[in-house]
Amino acid sequence: MTAPILITGAAQRIGLALVQHFVKNQQPVIMTYRTRHNIIDELEQQGVICIESNFDDADAVDTLVAKVKMHTSSLKAIIHNASSWDCEGQNPDHSRLFDSMIRIHAKVPYLLNMAMSDLLLAYDDIADIIHLTDYVVETGSAKHIAYAASKATLDNLSKSFAAKFAPRIKVNAIAPSLIIFNEHDSSEYKEKTLKKSLMAIEPGCREIVNSVELLLNSNYITGRTLPVDGGRHLK
Repeated sequence: MTAPILITGAAQRIGLALVQHFVKNQQPVIMTYRTRHNIIDELEQQGVICIESNFDDADAVDTLVAKVKMHTSSLKAIIHNASSWDCEGQNPDHSRLFDSMIRIHAKVPYLLNMAMSDLLLAYDDIADIIHLTDYVVETGSAKHIAYAASKATLDNLSKSFAAKFAPRIKVNAIAPSLIIFNEHDSSEYKEKTLKKSLMAIEPGCREIVNSVELLLNSNYITGRTLPVDGGRHLK
């Protein structure tokens, strides 16, 4: 049996698109979710192993590792997609906000990589770790200060883990800018956001799926961050 890919935070948006892509290509998947959306029932019927995980809980990582190891003795890849878009303007408890951002975007991936490296090393080929970071790693963000700092930490972890796990595990990051809008986004917001990149489009989750496949299929890319931002750095 083909070793599964573990994807965190995969019940919606980019994470869900990745799961559905792998299912279509008969690649086994283990995914985590925080909220049990209706799609979870469908994914389970398709053979996806869906594990409820709230990474705010102190024992969430240990529990997840134990559950994953109940289902498999090896992993082809870990894709760290779990994320929170909380910000200073919506959360006046800045201490709690910072701790939360660092935990979900840096501490949890760090702990999972350490705890599941044996599963990746047990894979019969070069395995992968992929961190989903953000365009703001390069620029910072006045409105999402803690978020940007935590994603920058995750980006740095990509380099450290690449050096630690080479050559048996490749470790890379993908740094998206706008990929898909939210349903509640206003037309004014959409127009303003589209103008931030050279390409001026809403590219859709396929861009991230293609980027993940590029990294999975490479035997030579490691310790790098792949920007998926429509040339936003040149605006």
